Amino acid sequence: MVKIATYNVENLFDLKKSGYEYKEYIPNSVSQWNKKAYDAKIKNIAKVIKKINADIIAVQEIESGEAFIDLKNQVKRDGLYYQYSALADAKDTTVKVGIFSRYKILYKKEIPINATFRYRNILEVKIDVDGNSVYLFNNHWKSKAGKESERVQSAKKLYSRIQEIGFEKNIIIVGDFNSDYEENKKIDKKHNDTNGITGINSILHTDKLTCKAKEVSTCKDCLYNLWYDTDIDKRYTYIFKKKKEALDNIIVTPYTLHNKNFHYINGSLRSFKTDYLVINGKINRWQMSKRKPKKHLGKGYSDHLPLTAEFLVR
Repeated sequence: MVKIATYNVENLFDLKKSGYEYKEYIPNSVSQWNKKAYDAKIKNIAKVIKKINADIIAVQEIESGEAFIDLKNQVKRDGLYYQYSALADAKDTTVKVGIFSRYKILYKKEIPINATFRYRNILEVKIDVDGNSVYLFNNHWKSKAGKESERVQSAKKLYSRIQEIGFEKNIIIVGDFNSDYEENKKIDKKHNDTNGITGINSILHTDKLTCKAKEVSTCKDCLYNLWYDTDIDKRYTYIFKKKKEALDNIIVTPYTLHNKNFHYINGSLRSFKTDYLVINGKINRWQMSKRKPKKHLGKGYSDHLPLTAEFLVR
């Protein structure tokens, strides 16, 4: 069995001033983003990753290679070793995506969306899982501060690359899509500049398969969102103003549901909750003081919950 996870760790910035930081993450400034706060953030996120104990985990919102390695090393000190890793660092975006893996990463490439810094590259890796080739894509699409057309751009580049690889492959797409699994039914008027077309549904064609995984038949051009394989009340990784949202997703080719040598285990998708990640109905995110200037309090985790799924290998 192989466990695959995705986790937006919420603004893991290093302590070197690069000029790209968010204001509250300028090192050693009035916000007190300093070594004490940084070490606390690293240790807390590593604690969650160790508890998940995934074989492959995709992470989002990593500022730099230094922060990425520091996290990897802390996880190792905690007793969980990932021999292989990859970071989408070809573009100087404020935050980036990365992957830790127990299995060998055969190659890494990045899919550029647009030359502007509003778009983060998608990270593509090919992993050898006990002789099975698995293509994994780590995404962090434009936030809801942007219109849906911006997320559509990312979806189009991703879908085009999947077409090149072919749908008869083990393809797993993970990350923070800033899109609900049924965004087409929930899109807000202020975001809808595409006449209802959404990246996650219309472009990736996840709206064609909305049943349980065991009921999915083959489909030549569509993808399957694993959220449909869990109970409706459990479909969330984010809570905004008491509203539960599923911004993080794990999406696969139907082939990955049926391949006898490597396939998704029905019913295994779940958001990862513990008593310290969700408290009184709220996600225990990284905390800052309410009074201005806001200061880091050195406690909390992330504003997202991790999402995991399991796969059987033969």
